[in-house]
Amino acid sequence: IIYSTVGCHLCDLAEEVVQRCLPAGTFQLEHVDIANSDELLKQYGWLIPVIKDPETEQEIGWPFDESAFHDWLKITG
Repeated sequence: IIYSTVGCHLCDLAEEVVQRCLPAGTFQLEHVDIANSDELLKQYGWLIPVIKDPETEQEIGWPFDESAFHDWLKITG
């Protein structure tokens, strides 16, 4: 899951990091626009983009680079 909102250039950068780290076709990001939920806006408003593994509930928030994302992937198992 990627928590983001329309027009978020940092969200675009985060998605590019994910795409560079994971082979095409091995993942699918579910885009969740935080603007559609008061709860999500309150939780993630100043933190987006945030990538979340729905199975482990582990999150990584921006800023992160390829190295940090790979480290996060090891944690999420």
